[in-house]
Amino acid sequence: MAGSTPTIEASDLSALFSLVARGDQEAFGKLYDAVSGPVLGLVITILRDPAQSEEVAQEVFVELWRTAARYRSDRGSAMNWVLTLAHRRAVDRIRSTTAAANREHRAALLDQSPAYDEVSEQVEARLERQQVRRCMKTLTELQHQSVTLAYYRGLTYREVAELLGSPLGTVKTRLRDGLIRLRDCLGVTV
Repeated sequence: MAGSTPTIEASDLSALFSLVARGDQEAFGKLYDAVSGPVLGLVITILRDPAQSEEVAQEVFVELWRTAARYRSDRGSAMNWVLTLAHRRAVDRIRSTTAAANREHRAALLDQSPAYDEVSEQVEARLERQQVRRCMKTLTELQHQSVTLAYYRGLTYREVAELLGSPLGTVKTRLRDGLIRLRDCLGVTV
């Protein structure tokens, strides 16, 4: 291929790794020239974003410089080791980007739907109180007094009867009738 970087044999790449492991910058330059095209090509194929691909390729070369001593020729070719490293870095970037996007999406959903809407709760409670007051006005005087004393003041049926000077059976009947009328007025189904 005219105009391309000369192909380096696999044994030469292994030798370059040995030199890079000892800190040889010139050998690293040659290694870079030999594998940068395939590394960038693989990373772009996986990420499909040129800017991120260049960042990941740069990370791969930094890691190659730092970990060149870990390369073992008996486990595979130098090019396969480099491309495996590049593939892992690209997949890690996808996972990281996806996880960040998912976190942002969940955070946005939390911002959109508050767990508790205090204003609507207050409005709803106020409307319920108004409806109960309106329905309480439909009760007879004895029903109204009996319900108020028993359910708002917490008195027993006997205490209500004594306070109102009415027989216990009458108070129980008026309470039952009053509660039935409230239930019907409030539209509560049994």
